[in-house]
Amino acid sequence: MSRRQEYAPGHAAGATIEKNEGANWTLVLVRELKHPPAKVWSALTDPAQLREWAPFESDANLGTAGTVANLSTVGSPKPHVTETKVIRADAPKLLEFTWADRDVRWELEPLAGGTRLTLWASIDRNWIAMGAAGWHIALDVLDRMLSGWPIGRIAGPEAMQVGEWNRLLGEYATLLGVEPPRWAANAGG
Repeated sequence: MSRRQEYAPGHAAGATIEKNEGANWTLVLVRELKHPPAKVWSALTDPAQLREWAPFESDANLGTAGTVANLSTVGSPKPHVTETKVIRADAPKLLEFTWADRDVRWELEPLAGGTRLTLWASIDRNWIAMGAAGWHIALDVLDRMLSGWPIGRIAGPEAMQVGEWNRLLGEYATLLGVEPPRWAANAGG
């Protein structure tokens, strides 16, 4: 069995939501990684590394404020490419950009032996549990890639095929106090 086939996400943790006015809420997801901030920063900004773990691809390095790039959503039924602009890039501490007209912000804090990585992502409130589960899997893939044990990107519909998807989605729905999309609970393995 391959490392990818053996992969199962851990339990939902480190997530909260900020309930904003309107349809979009902000998912806040915190993960502690055993890698230095500079290494994590590179994985968040370098297009080659983003292709290994992120739910999007970028045609430009995201490490400089003012950069304009095209982000292609992975796994969408038809090609979905959006122009993004890097709003803030303070290596290796803070990265902020838009993705499909939604704000994404990463904060990197040094810890003894690693980095506390915090993601703020604007997500339609009806999909917030699903977004949390998807980002959870993406961050697991990121951690394995940085550890030298890559399993390849798992994003979009492919994430819903991960063996523990239904459990993870339900745990995030409970943790965040929201309902998962009705069809999503039946989508995974």
